[in-house]
Amino acid sequence: MIDTLRHVFELNGFVGIETRAVEPGSSLLKKGETSKEIYLLSRLQEVGHEDGKPVEDRLGLHFDLTVPLSRYVVENSGHLAFPFKRYQIQKVWRGERPQEGRFREFVQADIDVIGNGELPDHYEVEVPLVMVSALEELRAYGLPKATVHANNRKLSEGFYRGLGLSDIEGVLREIDKLDKIGADEVTQLLVKECGASLQQAQACLELAQMTATSGAELTEGFNWLCSKHEISQESEAYQLAAQGLATLAMIVDEADRIRPGAVIADLKIARGLDYYTGSVYETFLEGAEGLGSICSGGRYDNLATQGSHTYPGVGLSIGLSRLLSYLLNQVGAHASRVSPASVLVAVWNEADRASSNHIADALRQRGIAADVAPTAAKIGKQIKYADHLGIPYVWFPAQAEAGESEPQGDQVKNIVTGEQVEASPVSWTPDSLYAQQQVVIGA
Repeated sequence: MIDTLRHVFELNGFVGIETRAVEPGSSLLKKGETSKEIYLLSRLQEVGHEDGKPVEDRLGLHFDLTVPLSRYVVENSGHLAFPFKRYQIQKVWRGERPQEGRFREFVQADIDVIGNGELPDHYEVEVPLVMVSALEELRAYGLPKATVHANNRKLSEGFYRGLGLSDIEGVLREIDKLDKIGADEVTQLLVKECGASLQQAQACLELAQMTATSGAELTEGFNWLCSKHEISQESEAYQLAAQGLATLAMIVDEADRIRPGAVIADLKIARGLDYYTGSVYETFLEGAEGLGSICSGGRYDNLATQGSHTYPGVGLSIGLSRLLSYLLNQVGAHASRVSPASVLVAVWNEADRASSNHIADALRQRGIAADVAPTAAKIGKQIKYADHLGIPYVWFPAQAEAGESEPQGDQVKNIVTGEQVEASPVSWTPDSLYAQQQVVIGA
């Protein structure tokens, strides 16, 4: 899966980087209300004496790859070509309560485009389409079709302000819980935590219920809702919303031209993290909506800063460990190959191991993954060993029969079909059905 994603990302011009696992607390806190998720580090002699030291002055394991990216961009801005398109596939650590699909240590795969001072809106179309392409490639492993649901924070903020609400971050955080706790509880939270009236809360939910597959449909529906709740198109609130509306309409229409149906407007997408400033994305699998979003992200303008200079960005992140867990537990996938080798070269006796090694090396030079039997056990045991690892071919080096001065030719056996033929390591090619050189996941 990692190789597949890396291939797609590089096809689209993204550069791979790897950053350190440990970041200063001051950097890790940039994402807002995430301090409870951070694993802080202590030297052994410091254990028990950390209470007086603020989180900002301590070190912690990174819980995502966007914060390390912002630090990396600032430190290396003089050497980078902007817009800087990067992908990153690494482990991250988060203070989760372990459960199905939730891990304390897991692998994330991110792509981001970072600008220098400004970043064109067209990258807000490119990034989700690259992710859809990557997820489409993963369907070979049994993954269902993925669709990106997009919204824009400016659109939502303008609408909320037009209703007379002021705690915009609070409203966004509560709307972000809609799929998890339902409309009734979100309504109560909007009233209790955000100071909304019941009518304002219901209007927020009406906005959240809007979806559209075209810019025209989106614009018509949004303007009708503004008219219903008496939000004037001349107001500052509407003008802010109109900026987000134009960007979101552009994203949906441009994405539809390139990959129809891959991206839809869904105005309940809020992304509760404070640092998003524009487009926000969540990605759902067809028929597996209960899994929640498997790929999320958005536009951020102020996460990476250097004095008054900013490096705006837009990115998306896939939780790879979560996807693999879904495949193993829900789709019924299994590892059909334990070893990446296609061929196991048998060893008649330890004195002849050099010839077996020579055959394996000749196969590898031709790109055919090969291993050599660990011991010169009986041939039946060597075949059983290959079968246990899922290696489809066993190679028998040439050996002289009793009474013959010249050895017979090499032979190779397909232990799946039972077919055995003469073969040369410089010309033999495995059947394409059994030639895969990587461990595969099959539904």
